Amino acid sequence: MTHSQDASTDNAAVYFVDRHLVEGRGDNIAFREASGAQRELSYGALSNLSGRVATALGRAGITRESRALMLVLDQIEFPEIFWGCIKAGVVPVPLNTLLATPVYEVILKDSRAACLFVSEELWPVVQPAAAASPHLTQIVVIGAETPAGTLNYQDFMQGCGPSDPVEASPDDTAFWLYSSGSTGQPKGVRHVHAALRATSDTYGAQVLGIREEDVIYSAAKLFFAYGLGNGMSFPMSVGATAILFNGRPTPDGVTDILAAQKPTIFCGVPTLYAAMVAHLEKAGKPDVPLRSCISAGEALPGEIGRKWQEIWGVDILDGVGSTEMLHIFLSNAPGDVVYGTSGRAVPGYDVRLVDEDGTEVGKDGIGELLVRGASAADGYWNQRDKSRTTFEGEWTRTGDKYERAGDDRFIYCGRTDDMFKVSGIWVSPFEVEQALITHPAVLEAAVVAMRDDKGLEKPKACIVLHDGFDATGLADELKDYVKEKVGKWKYPRWIDFVDDLPKTATGKIQRFKLRERC
Repeated sequence: MTHSQDASTDNAAVYFVDRHLVEGRGDNIAFREASGAQRELSYGALSNLSGRVATALGRAGITRESRALMLVLDQIEFPEIFWGCIKAGVVPVPLNTLLATPVYEVILKDSRAACLFVSEELWPVVQPAAAASPHLTQIVVIGAETPAGTLNYQDFMQGCGPSDPVEASPDDTAFWLYSSGSTGQPKGVRHVHAALRATSDTYGAQVLGIREEDVIYSAAKLFFAYGLGNGMSFPMSVGATAILFNGRPTPDGVTDILAAQKPTIFCGVPTLYAAMVAHLEKAGKPDVPLRSCISAGEALPGEIGRKWQEIWGVDILDGVGSTEMLHIFLSNAPGDVVYGTSGRAVPGYDVRLVDEDGTEVGKDGIGELLVRGASAADGYWNQRDKSRTTFEGEWTRTGDKYERAGDDRFIYCGRTDDMFKVSGIWVSPFEVEQALITHPAVLEAAVVAMRDDKGLEKPKACIVLHDGFDATGLADELKDYVKEKVGKWKYPRWIDFVDDLPKTATGKIQRFKLRERC
């Protein structure tokens, strides 16, 4: 990637926002809401409003490199605030909107944020944490209400004209994301200005093939690294349109949005795809001009991908990304999809597998996946030891176990912490789960290790059934089914039938919670 000698052009807001006015795309719709009044925001309006946010931040005394937490739903104020902060040199920190008050208190204390932007619907849950923070000097509420001790968003911007972006180098910190916490407390992940462009130049351009005429809808929210790329940096890299929805993405609700908004690209997660397949098989599919669908967050079960393709005639491009790498770095590609695999390295990224001693693992061996690329984070905030073990020079440890097939495709085996051995042989929970969900009765499955009465680890499965199926007598049938599918030693010795599986807000199954129950 090349950079102008004028450092101000390396401020990410110049490329993603203001450039479109110069290049004649100012009237293009950048964002459209799928709920309520279905407000729209053009690139020209976004440039103006984000510039006004930058001015308002300066007027409020929020100085460069201060943190501004964003507890904001997927609504048009989100990009206004995010890019306004970046224009001002203030560090926006989008937060998971589904956390509990104590977690927000931890993040407020950890980040030492000086400013908080919050959607009025979310104020009750964060209010006690905000009241306990000694660092907050400004709280801005988006909506009609203005709770005591806060300022309304419109009043915050009143009388402010737009500011130009501050000068920034490619390596200046642009924003943080807190990790999803699938294994515990979230960590602040610091990303630089150049990282956003790196993801749009690689996955966005060379795998997704995003174009100006595209309309993209991401069920994954903007606070999630995956959703931030899908719903903001990718469409904004070419002047396309993103659909925003501030509610929970249920199968029927997502189907209605697809039918009404007519996106050309849809971005989901495996659990949503599974639920939508079950819904669409009964309700039928709407008329939508989809040309591409992508999935990340967890590995996509091959059976779900094949069923989706049968329904829509469009493949799901399953990929692997992380908060630390900002978006997808390993993926299937258009015309080159093999379900049950995570595909190959995205152009611009290098990947390798290593064993517990750091030795390279050959083909057909299982090892931890390491990745190298320009979008890698600058480290964790205030967690030096964790940064040193995750970021090893140019390489980032993913914590995922993979097998490399002979054609250089990678097959997901599970999180490093989730893998276990039975009779001395590695067992991939994901492999057993994939076998289980091919059974017509099984909607979702999660497999963890449990110790038997001899202290030896064996697989245990927690299963959610499709509507209309009875668990009576089904456990033994499923055990035999797995034996035939993937091997006699891999079958689950115990099966629990449950109503749902514990997940993060981004759809990842929290297996550590299942292990705690065992």
